[in-house]
Amino acid sequence: MKKKGRASGENGDKGSHTGPSDTRASPLSSIVSALRSFGPGVVTGASDDDPSGIATYSQVGAKFGLGMLWMVLYLLPMMIVVQEMCARIGLVTGKGLATVIKNKYSKNIVYPISGLLVIANTINIGADIAAMATSTQLVFPQLPDIAATMIFTIIILVAEIFIAYTKYVRVLKYLTLSLFAYVITAVIVGGNFSQIISNTIIPHIEYSSDFIMLFVAVFGTTISPYLFFWQTSEEAEEDVAKHKISEIGKGRPNISKKEMRFMKVDVTIGMILSQFIMWVIIITTAGSLHVNGIVDIQTAEQAAQALEPLVKTFPYSGEISKIVFALGIVGTGLLAVPVLAGSSAYALSDTFGWREGLGKKFSQAKPFYIIIVSSTLVGLWISISDTNPIQVLIYSAVINGVIAVPMLFIIIKIGNDKKILKARTNGLLSNVVGWITFGIMAMSVGLLFFSWNQ
Repeated sequence: MKKKGRASGENGDKGSHTGPSDTRASPLSSIVSALRSFGPGVVTGASDDDPSGIATYSQVGAKFGLGMLWMVLYLLPMMIVVQEMCARIGLVTGKGLATVIKNKYSKNIVYPISGLLVIANTINIGADIAAMATSTQLVFPQLPDIAATMIFTIIILVAEIFIAYTKYVRVLKYLTLSLFAYVITAVIVGGNFSQIISNTIIPHIEYSSDFIMLFVAVFGTTISPYLFFWQTSEEAEEDVAKHKISEIGKGRPNISKKEMRFMKVDVTIGMILSQFIMWVIIITTAGSLHVNGIVDIQTAEQAAQALEPLVKTFPYSGEISKIVFALGIVGTGLLAVPVLAGSSAYALSDTFGWREGLGKKFSQAKPFYIIIVSSTLVGLWISISDTNPIQVLIYSAVINGVIAVPMLFIIIKIGNDKKILKARTNGLLSNVVGWITFGIMAMSVGLLFFSWNQ
Protein backbone atom coordinates (compact mmCIF):
# COMPACT_ATOMS: atom_id res chain seq x y z
CA MET A 1 0.00 0.00 0.00
CA LYS A 2 1.31 3.39 -0.92
CA LYS A 3 1.12 6.09 1.74
CA LYS A 4 0.86 9.84 1.63
CA GLY A 5 1.08 12.56 4.24
CA ARG A 6 -0.86 13.12 7.43
CA ALA A 7 -3.99 15.18 7.27
CA SER A 8 -3.35 16.01 3.68
CA GLY A 9 -6.32 14.61 1.88
CA GLU A 10 -4.58 13.18 -1.14
CA ASN A 11 -2.66 16.25 -2.23
CA GLY A 12 -0.93 17.51 0.87
CA ASP A 13 -3.45 20.32 1.41
CA LYS A 14 -5.10 18.95 4.56
CA GLY A 15 -8.16 18.13 2.53
CA SER A 16 -9.12 21.79 2.34
CA HIS A 17 -11.63 23.14 -0.12
CA THR A 18 -11.24 26.86 -0.03
CA GLY A 19 -13.86 29.28 -1.29
CA PRO A 20 -17.11 30.88 -0.25
CA SER A 21 -18.98 27.59 -0.22
CA ASP A 22 -16.96 26.43 2.82
CA THR A 23 -18.84 28.81 5.09
CA ARG A 24 -22.13 27.17 4.13
CA ALA A 25 -20.94 23.58 4.31
CA SER A 26 -23.54 21.08 5.45
CA PRO A 27 -22.98 19.04 8.63
CA LEU A 28 -22.47 15.93 6.48
CA SER A 29 -19.82 17.58 4.31
CA SER A 30 -18.11 18.81 7.47
CA ILE A 31 -17.96 15.26 8.82
CA VAL A 32 -16.61 13.97 5.51
CA SER A 33 -13.95 16.70 5.47
CA ALA A 34 -12.98 15.88 9.06
CA LEU A 35 -12.68 12.17 8.28
CA ARG A 36 -10.37 12.96 5.37
CA SER A 37 -8.13 15.16 7.50
CA PHE A 38 -7.56 12.67 10.30
CA GLY A 39 -4.04 11.31 10.64
CA PRO A 40 -2.43 8.10 11.97
CA GLY A 41 -3.85 8.61 15.47
CA VAL A 42 -7.45 8.34 14.33
CA VAL A 43 -6.66 5.42 12.01
CA THR A 44 -4.98 3.69 14.95
CA GLY A 45 -8.01 4.36 17.16
CA ALA A 46 -10.37 2.99 14.51
CA SER A 47 -8.29 -0.15 14.01
CA ASP A 48 -8.26 -0.65 17.80
CA ASP A 49 -11.99 -1.42 17.60
CA ASP A 50 -11.25 -4.44 15.43
CA PRO A 51 -13.20 -7.72 15.53
CA SER A 52 -11.09 -8.77 18.54
CA GLY A 53 -12.13 -5.59 20.36
CA ILE A 54 -15.80 -5.97 19.42
CA ALA A 55 -15.81 -9.60 20.58
CA THR A 56 -14.04 -8.80 23.85
CA TYR A 57 -16.21 -5.80 24.72
CA SER A 58 -19.35 -7.76 23.80
CA GLN A 59 -18.30 -10.63 26.05
CA VAL A 60 -17.61 -8.16 28.88
CA GLY A 61 -21.11 -6.67 28.59
CA ALA A 62 -22.77 -10.06 28.31
CA LYS A 63 -20.86 -11.64 31.20
CA PHE A 64 -20.77 -8.78 33.71
CA GLY A 65 -23.42 -6.34 32.50
CA LEU A 66 -22.29 -2.83 33.38
CA GLY A 67 -19.82 -4.17 35.95
CA MET A 68 -16.70 -3.46 33.87
CA LEU A 69 -17.92 -0.25 32.25
CA TRP A 70 -15.58 1.79 34.46
CA MET A 71 -12.60 0.43 32.53
CA VAL A 72 -13.50 2.71 29.60
CA LEU A 73 -12.92 5.87 31.62
CA TYR A 74 -9.74 4.70 33.33
CA LEU A 75 -8.22 3.22 30.18
CA LEU A 76 -8.67 6.42 28.16
CA PRO A 77 -5.79 8.46 29.67
CA MET A 78 -3.61 5.34 29.58
CA MET A 79 -4.30 4.85 25.87
CA ILE A 80 -3.66 8.49 25.07
CA VAL A 81 -0.38 8.58 26.99
CA VAL A 82 1.01 5.31 25.59
CA GLN A 83 0.06 6.02 21.97
CA GLU A 84 1.35 9.60 22.25
CA MET A 85 4.70 8.24 23.42
CA CYS A 86 4.85 5.90 20.43
CA ALA A 87 3.80 8.66 18.04
CA ARG A 88 6.37 11.06 19.50
CA ILE A 89 9.15 8.47 19.19
CA GLY A 90 8.37 7.93 15.50
CA LEU A 91 7.81 11.58 14.67
CA VAL A 92 10.95 12.88 16.41
CA THR A 93 13.37 10.11 15.39
CA GLY A 94 12.01 9.23 11.95
CA LYS A 95 12.56 5.58 12.88
CA GLY A 96 10.37 2.57 13.62
CA LEU A 97 10.00 1.33 17.18
CA ALA A 98 12.07 -1.84 16.70
CA THR A 99 14.96 0.21 15.27
CA VAL A 100 14.90 2.54 18.28
CA ILE A 101 14.81 -0.43 20.68
CA LYS A 102 17.68 -2.12 18.83
CA ASN A 103 19.78 1.05 18.96
CA LYS A 104 19.10 1.66 22.65
CA TYR A 105 19.48 -1.91 23.85
CA SER A 106 20.57 -4.70 21.53
CA LYS A 107 19.39 -7.23 18.97
CA ASN A 108 19.02 -9.75 21.80
CA ILE A 109 16.18 -7.62 23.18
CA VAL A 110 14.45 -6.78 19.92
CA TYR A 111 14.49 -10.33 18.46
CA PRO A 112 12.13 -11.91 21.01
CA ILE A 113 9.90 -8.82 21.09
CA SER A 114 9.51 -8.78 17.30
CA GLY A 115 9.00 -12.54 17.26
CA LEU A 116 6.26 -12.45 19.87
CA LEU A 117 4.62 -9.54 18.09
CA VAL A 118 4.52 -11.42 14.78
CA ILE A 119 3.04 -14.51 16.47
CA ALA A 120 0.35 -12.49 18.27
CA ASN A 121 -0.44 -10.47 15.15
CA THR A 122 -0.73 -13.56 12.96
CA ILE A 123 -3.11 -15.24 15.40
CA ASN A 124 -5.11 -12.01 15.51
CA ILE A 125 -5.20 -11.82 11.70
CA GLY A 126 -6.50 -15.38 11.53
CA ALA A 127 -9.17 -14.70 14.12
CA ASP A 128 -10.20 -11.46 12.39
CA ILE A 129 -10.51 -13.11 8.96
CA ALA A 130 -12.50 -15.99 10.49
CA ALA A 131 -14.80 -13.54 12.27
CA MET A 132 -15.34 -11.59 9.04
CA ALA A 133 -16.24 -14.79 7.19
CA THR A 134 -18.54 -16.03 9.96
CA SER A 135 -20.29 -12.65 10.16
CA THR A 136 -20.79 -12.61 6.40
CA GLN A 137 -22.38 -16.05 6.60
CA LEU A 138 -25.01 -14.61 8.93
CA VAL A 139 -26.22 -12.61 5.94
CA PHE A 140 -25.32 -15.08 3.19
CA PRO A 141 -25.62 -18.53 4.82
CA GLN A 142 -25.27 -20.24 1.45
CA LEU A 143 -21.74 -18.84 1.05
CA PRO A 144 -19.18 -21.55 1.99
CA ASP A 145 -16.86 -20.61 4.84
CA ILE A 146 -13.73 -21.25 2.76
CA ALA A 147 -15.06 -19.02 -0.03
CA ALA A 148 -15.72 -16.15 2.37
CA THR A 149 -12.26 -16.38 3.94
CA MET A 150 -10.59 -16.53 0.52
CA ILE A 151 -12.54 -13.51 -0.75
CA PHE A 152 -11.55 -11.37 2.21
CA THR A 153 -7.93 -12.52 2.06
CA ILE A 154 -7.68 -11.63 -1.63
CA ILE A 155 -9.26 -8.21 -1.05
CA ILE A 156 -6.83 -7.49 1.79
CA LEU A 157 -3.74 -8.66 -0.13
CA VAL A 158 -4.64 -6.62 -3.22
CA ALA A 159 -5.21 -3.56 -1.03
CA GLU A 160 -1.97 -4.10 0.89
CA ILE A 161 0.19 -4.35 -2.22
CA PHE A 162 -1.46 -2.36 -4.98
CA ILE A 163 -3.78 0.29 -3.51
CA ALA A 164 -2.61 3.53 -1.91
CA TYR A 165 -3.30 3.17 1.79
CA THR A 166 -4.84 6.64 2.03
CA LYS A 167 -7.46 5.68 -0.58
CA TYR A 168 -8.10 2.29 1.00
CA VAL A 169 -8.53 3.63 4.52
CA ARG A 170 -10.78 6.47 3.34
CA VAL A 171 -13.43 3.96 2.26
CA LEU A 172 -13.00 1.91 5.42
CA LYS A 173 -13.46 4.93 7.67
CA TYR A 174 -16.99 5.25 6.30
CA LEU A 175 -17.64 1.51 6.50
CA THR A 176 -16.62 1.41 10.15
CA LEU A 177 -19.21 4.09 10.87
CA SER A 178 -21.60 1.12 11.05
CA LEU A 179 -20.22 0.69 14.58
CA PHE A 180 -22.27 3.73 15.53
CA ALA A 181 -25.28 1.40 15.35
CA TYR A 182 -24.16 0.45 18.85
CA VAL A 183 -24.56 4.08 19.87
CA ILE A 184 -28.23 4.15 18.90
CA THR A 185 -28.83 0.71 20.40
CA ALA A 186 -27.20 1.80 23.65
CA VAL A 187 -29.69 4.66 23.88
CA ILE A 188 -32.56 2.22 23.31
CA VAL A 189 -31.51 -0.46 25.83
CA GLY A 190 -29.26 1.58 28.12
CA GLY A 191 -31.60 1.57 31.11
CA ASN A 192 -31.04 3.81 34.09
CA PHE A 193 -28.77 6.71 33.14
CA SER A 194 -27.57 7.30 36.69
CA GLN A 195 -26.61 3.62 36.94
CA ILE A 196 -24.60 3.88 33.71
CA ILE A 197 -22.76 6.96 34.98
CA SER A 198 -22.16 5.32 38.35
CA ASN A 199 -20.72 2.19 36.75
CA THR A 200 -18.60 4.35 34.44
CA ILE A 201 -17.00 6.18 37.36
CA ILE A 202 -16.91 3.71 40.26
CA PRO A 203 -14.66 0.65 39.76
CA HIS A 204 -16.12 -2.79 40.39
CA ILE A 205 -13.64 -5.63 40.84
CA GLU A 206 -14.21 -9.35 41.30
CA TYR A 207 -11.63 -11.99 42.06
CA SER A 208 -12.61 -14.74 39.64
CA SER A 209 -10.81 -16.33 36.72
CA ASP A 210 -13.43 -15.01 34.27
CA PHE A 211 -13.12 -11.45 35.53
CA ILE A 212 -9.31 -11.50 35.52
CA MET A 213 -9.14 -13.03 32.04
CA LEU A 214 -11.51 -10.44 30.59
CA PHE A 215 -9.70 -7.68 32.49
CA VAL A 216 -6.43 -8.71 30.80
CA ALA A 217 -8.25 -9.17 27.47
CA VAL A 218 -9.70 -5.65 27.62
CA PHE A 219 -6.26 -4.21 28.30
CA GLY A 220 -4.73 -6.38 25.58
CA THR A 221 -7.23 -5.46 22.89
CA THR A 222 -7.21 -1.77 23.88
CA ILE A 223 -3.52 -1.14 24.60
CA SER A 224 -2.13 -3.54 22.00
CA PRO A 225 1.52 -4.07 21.03
CA TYR A 226 0.74 -3.97 17.31
CA LEU A 227 -0.61 -0.45 17.78
CA PHE A 228 2.70 0.60 19.38
CA PHE A 229 4.70 -0.43 16.32
CA TRP A 230 2.11 0.80 13.83
CA GLN A 231 1.77 4.25 15.40
CA THR A 232 5.53 4.77 15.61
CA SER A 233 6.18 3.75 12.01
CA GLU A 234 3.24 5.70 10.62
CA GLU A 235 4.57 8.87 12.22
CA ALA A 236 7.95 8.14 10.60
CA GLU A 237 6.07 7.62 7.31
CA GLU A 238 4.67 11.13 7.76
CA ASP A 239 8.23 12.46 8.00
CA VAL A 240 9.02 10.76 4.68
CA ALA A 241 5.82 12.08 3.06
CA LYS A 242 6.73 15.63 4.11
CA HIS A 243 10.28 15.17 2.76
CA LYS A 244 11.81 15.69 6.20
CA ILE A 245 13.76 12.46 5.70
CA SER A 246 14.46 10.41 2.58
CA GLU A 247 13.07 7.17 4.02
CA ILE A 248 12.30 5.60 7.38
CA GLY A 249 15.44 5.39 9.50
CA LYS A 250 17.46 7.72 7.26
CA GLY A 251 18.23 11.06 8.87
CA ARG A 252 16.63 12.96 11.73
CA PRO A 253 13.59 15.14 10.95
CA ASN A 254 13.13 18.68 12.20
CA ILE A 255 9.73 18.71 13.91
CA SER A 256 7.97 21.97 14.74
CA LYS A 257 5.87 22.68 17.82
CA LYS A 258 2.81 22.95 15.58
CA GLU A 259 3.40 19.43 14.23
CA MET A 260 3.81 18.11 17.77
CA ARG A 261 0.52 19.72 18.81
CA PHE A 262 -1.27 18.30 15.78
CA MET A 263 0.07 14.83 16.54
CA LYS A 264 -1.17 15.03 20.13
CA VAL A 265 -4.62 16.22 19.07
CA ASP A 266 -4.79 13.49 16.41
CA VAL A 267 -3.88 10.77 18.90
CA THR A 268 -6.27 12.11 21.54
CA ILE A 269 -9.22 12.23 19.12
CA GLY A 270 -8.46 8.72 17.90
CA MET A 271 -8.33 7.27 21.40
CA ILE A 272 -11.50 9.08 22.51
CA LEU A 273 -13.42 7.72 19.52
CA SER A 274 -12.06 4.24 20.19
CA GLN A 275 -13.09 4.27 23.84
CA PHE A 276 -16.48 5.76 23.09
CA ILE A 277 -17.25 2.75 20.86
CA MET A 278 -16.07 0.42 23.64
CA TRP A 279 -18.38 2.20 26.09
CA VAL A 280 -21.49 1.87 23.91
CA ILE A 281 -20.75 -1.77 22.97
CA ILE A 282 -20.63 -2.73 26.65
CA ILE A 283 -23.84 -0.79 27.37
CA THR A 284 -25.55 -2.37 24.36
CA THR A 285 -24.59 -5.96 25.17
CA ALA A 286 -25.36 -5.48 28.87
CA GLY A 287 -28.84 -4.17 28.06
CA SER A 288 -29.68 -6.67 25.31
CA LEU A 289 -27.77 -9.87 26.14
CA HIS A 290 -26.91 -9.87 29.85
CA VAL A 291 -30.43 -8.95 30.97
CA ASN A 292 -31.82 -11.76 28.80
CA GLY A 293 -29.54 -14.42 30.27
CA ILE A 294 -26.96 -14.59 27.46
CA VAL A 295 -23.76 -14.34 29.50
CA ASP A 296 -21.32 -16.32 27.37
CA ILE A 297 -21.05 -15.39 23.68
CA GLN A 298 -20.01 -18.43 21.69
CA THR A 299 -21.14 -17.51 18.17
CA ALA A 300 -21.33 -14.49 15.88
CA GLU A 301 -25.10 -14.92 15.80
CA GLN A 302 -25.29 -14.44 19.55
CA ALA A 303 -23.11 -11.33 19.29
CA ALA A 304 -25.35 -9.96 16.52
CA GLN A 305 -28.40 -10.30 18.77
CA ALA A 306 -27.10 -7.32 20.73
CA LEU A 307 -28.24 -5.08 17.87
CA GLU A 308 -31.77 -6.48 17.55
CA PRO A 309 -33.32 -3.76 19.77
CA LEU A 310 -32.18 -1.22 17.16
CA VAL A 311 -34.47 -2.71 14.51
CA LYS A 312 -37.06 -4.61 16.57
CA THR A 313 -39.97 -2.65 15.06
CA PHE A 314 -38.88 -3.51 11.51
CA PRO A 315 -39.90 -6.66 9.64
CA TYR A 316 -37.13 -9.27 9.74
CA SER A 317 -35.43 -7.40 12.58
CA GLY A 318 -33.16 -10.36 13.30
CA GLU A 319 -31.82 -10.35 9.76
CA ILE A 320 -31.29 -6.59 9.77
CA SER A 321 -29.35 -6.76 13.03
CA LYS A 322 -27.13 -9.44 11.49
CA ILE A 323 -26.43 -7.20 8.49
CA VAL A 324 -25.49 -4.25 10.70
CA PHE A 325 -23.28 -6.47 12.87
CA ALA A 326 -21.61 -8.00 9.79
CA LEU A 327 -20.88 -4.54 8.37
CA GLY A 328 -19.17 -3.55 11.60
CA ILE A 329 -17.07 -6.72 11.77
CA VAL A 330 -16.13 -6.65 8.08
CA GLY A 331 -15.35 -2.92 8.10
CA THR A 332 -13.13 -3.06 11.17
CA GLY A 333 -11.53 -6.29 9.98
CA LEU A 334 -10.61 -4.86 6.58
CA LEU A 335 -9.04 -1.91 8.40
CA ALA A 336 -7.33 -3.90 11.18
CA VAL A 337 -5.79 -6.81 9.23
CA PRO A 338 -3.54 -4.55 7.09
CA VAL A 339 -2.56 -2.70 10.27
CA LEU A 340 -1.70 -5.99 12.00
CA ALA A 341 0.27 -7.29 9.01
CA GLY A 342 1.87 -3.88 8.50
CA SER A 343 3.04 -3.64 12.10
CA SER A 344 4.68 -7.08 11.77
CA ALA A 345 6.41 -5.93 8.59
CA TYR A 346 7.62 -2.72 10.22
CA ALA A 347 8.92 -4.59 13.26
CA LEU A 348 10.87 -7.23 11.33
CA SER A 349 12.17 -4.73 8.78
CA ASP A 350 13.42 -2.54 11.63
CA THR A 351 14.97 -5.56 13.32
CA PHE A 352 16.90 -6.76 10.27
CA GLY A 353 17.55 -3.39 8.63
CA TRP A 354 15.42 -4.00 5.51
CA ARG A 355 13.96 -1.20 3.41
CA GLU A 356 10.41 -0.53 4.50
CA GLY A 357 7.40 1.68 4.05
CA LEU A 358 3.91 1.67 2.62
CA GLY A 359 5.01 4.53 0.39
CA LYS A 360 7.34 2.19 -1.49
CA LYS A 361 6.49 -0.14 -4.34
CA PHE A 362 6.78 -3.90 -3.94
CA SER A 363 10.02 -3.94 -5.97
CA GLN A 364 11.55 -1.33 -3.65
CA ALA A 365 10.81 -3.14 -0.38
CA LYS A 366 10.31 -6.81 -1.22
CA PRO A 367 11.02 -8.26 2.28
CA PHE A 368 8.64 -5.72 3.84
CA TYR A 369 5.77 -6.72 1.54
CA ILE A 370 6.61 -10.42 1.70
CA ILE A 371 6.12 -10.26 5.48
CA ILE A 372 2.74 -8.58 4.97
CA VAL A 373 1.66 -11.24 2.48
CA SER A 374 3.04 -14.12 4.57
CA SER A 375 1.38 -12.89 7.77
CA THR A 376 -1.95 -12.60 5.98
CA LEU A 377 -1.66 -16.05 4.37
CA VAL A 378 -0.70 -17.75 7.65
CA GLY A 379 -3.61 -15.90 9.21
CA LEU A 380 -5.80 -17.37 6.47
CA TRP A 381 -4.58 -20.85 7.37
CA ILE A 382 -5.44 -20.22 11.03
CA SER A 383 -8.86 -18.89 10.07
CA ILE A 384 -9.87 -22.07 8.22
CA SER A 385 -8.77 -24.35 11.04
CA ASP A 386 -11.44 -25.86 13.29
CA THR A 387 -11.67 -23.06 15.86
CA ASN A 388 -14.35 -20.87 17.38
CA PRO A 389 -13.53 -17.40 15.96
CA ILE A 390 -15.28 -15.49 18.76
CA GLN A 391 -13.33 -17.32 21.47
CA VAL A 392 -10.06 -17.07 19.53
CA LEU A 393 -10.58 -13.31 19.24
CA ILE A 394 -10.81 -13.05 23.02
CA TYR A 395 -7.77 -15.30 23.55
CA SER A 396 -5.76 -13.20 21.09
CA ALA A 397 -6.63 -10.16 23.19
CA VAL A 398 -5.27 -11.96 26.27
CA ILE A 399 -2.02 -12.78 24.41
CA ASN A 400 -1.66 -9.12 23.46
CA GLY A 401 -2.19 -8.16 27.10
CA VAL A 402 0.69 -10.39 28.18
CA ILE A 403 3.08 -9.14 25.47
CA ALA A 404 2.20 -5.50 26.18
CA VAL A 405 3.78 -5.60 29.65
CA PRO A 406 7.48 -5.72 28.67
CA MET A 407 6.73 -3.48 25.69
CA LEU A 408 5.32 -0.76 27.96
CA PHE A 409 8.43 -0.85 30.16
CA ILE A 410 10.68 -0.34 27.13
CA ILE A 411 8.52 2.41 25.59
CA ILE A 412 8.46 4.42 28.82
CA LYS A 413 12.26 4.12 29.16
CA ILE A 414 12.72 5.30 25.57
CA GLY A 415 10.26 8.12 26.16
CA ASN A 416 12.57 9.44 28.89
CA ASP A 417 15.82 9.07 26.95
CA LYS A 418 17.21 12.52 26.08
CA LYS A 419 19.79 11.02 23.73
CA ILE A 420 16.93 9.70 21.59
CA LEU A 421 14.24 12.37 21.96
CA LYS A 422 16.36 15.40 22.91
CA ALA A 423 14.04 17.97 24.55
CA ARG A 424 10.90 16.02 23.69
CA THR A 425 11.02 13.44 26.46
CA ASN A 426 8.08 12.46 28.67
CA GLY A 427 6.54 15.01 31.00
CA LEU A 428 5.60 14.21 34.60
CA LEU A 429 2.00 13.29 33.72
CA SER A 430 3.08 10.93 30.96
CA ASN A 431 5.48 9.16 33.30
CA VAL A 432 2.96 8.84 36.12
CA VAL A 433 0.19 7.50 33.88
CA GLY A 434 2.63 5.32 31.92
CA TRP A 435 4.07 3.60 34.99
CA ILE A 436 0.60 3.14 36.50
CA THR A 437 -0.47 1.47 33.25
CA PHE A 438 2.58 -0.80 33.33
CA GLY A 439 2.00 -1.70 36.98
CA ILE A 440 -1.69 -2.52 36.53
CA MET A 441 -1.07 -4.66 33.45
CA ALA A 442 1.86 -6.50 35.04
CA MET A 443 -0.16 -7.23 38.18
CA SER A 444 -3.24 -8.36 36.24
CA VAL A 445 -1.17 -10.73 34.06
CA GLY A 446 0.43 -12.15 37.21
CA LEU A 447 -3.01 -12.69 38.77
CA LEU A 448 -4.21 -14.35 35.58
CA PHE A 449 -1.40 -16.91 35.59
CA PHE A 450 -1.94 -17.45 39.33
CA SER A 451 -5.70 -18.02 38.86
CA TRP A 452 -5.04 -20.54 36.05
CA ASN A 453 -2.82 -22.56 38.39
CA GLN A 454 -5.44 -22.77 41.13
